[in-house]
Amino acid sequence: MPFLTRPVLPADALSRIPQPVLPAGDGLVLRPWRTEDAPAVHAAFQDPLMHRWHIRAADSEEEVAGWIEEWRAAWGEERNAQWAVADAESDVVLGRVALREIALGDGVAEVAYWTTAAARGRGVAARATTALAHWALDEIGFHRLELLHAVANDASCRVATKTGFALEGTKRSALLHPDGWHDMHLHARVRGD
Repeated sequence: MPFLTRPVLPADALSRIPQPVLPAGDGLVLRPWRTEDAPAVHAAFQDPLMHRWHIRAADSEEEVAGWIEEWRAAWGEERNAQWAVADAESDVVLGRVALREIALGDGVAEVAYWTTAAARGRGVAARATTALAHWALDEIGFHRLELLHAVANDASCRVATKTGFALEGTKRSALLHPDGWHDMHLHARVRGD
């Protein structure tokens, strides 16, 4: 049965190009992950705040090195696209920003981010999210980016709002965390916002 619409993005919209390095302004850069970033990611996941808002733990640097290999491979598979958020001068990892749940045909992806404890309160997540959204919507041609965070995570809500992701509603009891089910805010940006 034929579709009545064409795919928003072709099947090779990402895999046909190398994963780019994206400038995020004010001394930040989004770059592909490297194996040598494993100690920084492992250290970030030892922070109790990461345990509060994330459902994954990092038990060892070797485990994290496996994640990084998965993140790198996901680019070619066009299912996820993950960047290290780094200081442009020192290359110190300050966080992560990603497109997850990519549906190229629909032109939709979910934005996700975290920052290290040392980077919080400096606008790192907002600058990284803004740079990623600009690239995804304006350069690649995604139509819609969604952003989900726990309703109780006020800091993530501020980042979403500051970066132009309009609050669309609440997904009740949507994600299981170690402390129970979390209601999740759904924010979104569409091309042209």
